[in-house]
Amino acid sequence: MHDDGPRPGGPDTHSGSPHEDTVATRCAVRREQLGLTREDVARRAGMSVPYLSQLETFGGDFDPAAVIRLAAALDMPYDELVGGPREAAPGRQPAGASPLLAHLTEDECWQRLGTHGIGRIGLASGPAPVILPVNFLVDGRTIIYRTGTGDTAAAGDGEQLVFEADHIDEHLSRGWSVLINGTAERITDPGTVESLATRPGAEPWAGGKRNLWIRVRPGQVTGRTIRTR
Repeated sequence: MHDDGPRPGGPDTHSGSPHEDTVATRCAVRREQLGLTREDVARRAGMSVPYLSQLETFGGDFDPAAVIRLAAALDMPYDELVGGPREAAPGRQPAGASPLLAHLTEDECWQRLGTHGIGRIGLASGPAPVILPVNFLVDGRTIIYRTGTGDTAAAGDGEQLVFEADHIDEHLSRGWSVLINGTAERITDPGTVESLATRPGAEPWAGGKRNLWIRVRPGQVTGRTIRTR
């Protein structure tokens, strides 16, 4: 198949400016990072090279399912492919006027966590600590997450670990974070596991078999919030 466009693996903006932030430039940069040609990406996404070239221009109507396949082929989030990196560029979002930093009470911390969500656990694994994202459930005043037996997140009974979750609203210049220091407890009761598995948020976001359920029993719960006057 003949491609009259730029070299498959090279930067292709379709708009003239190599510095313009478009879907085409984000595709080109990501292809270069992965060491892939346009043909490689098209094959991964299950589409032809001409269709990929058209999709990169992102002009007029487009097939959202095709863009999702393209994002998967490039191993990047859909929102980041379409709208650019989620992190604001330095200086783009200035700090809010008169920011107020305050500590949360333990009750306020649990209120922020709600019933389930995405957080991080930290474990002292090997020569350096390991921090991993996890789906979590709030059960009473404990945190529960699931992982695979033998996975890095598979903490043993009594093992010390930390859990952290946060929320940032750049537009309103406010946010909060909650940190829990505690110990791990493996859940082995079949009835408890069955009950937990039916709750919203229990399905592993990353997929796969994750049959080990771990409860984080808090030793210390702290949190902070920041807002503007």
